[in-house]
Amino acid sequence: MKNRLKVLRAERDWSQADLAERLDVSRQTVNALETGKYDPSLPLAFKIARLFGQPIETIFQDEA
Repeated sequence: MKNRLKVLRAERDWSQADLAERLDVSRQTVNALETGKYDPSLPLAFKIARLFGQPIETIFQDEA
């Protein structure tokens, strides 16, 4: 699944650790999300969307 996490994080000048702390996940999880190695659970996707104030579908795109 493609996503805009890295761009959104960079726009706010947050490190992966900063974002991880805000989401209550590990920095490794943020890295795996950004590189497409891990798809977020639905609750985590909603949490990310709320944090950035955007709908889930503007952050995550299905690659199909």
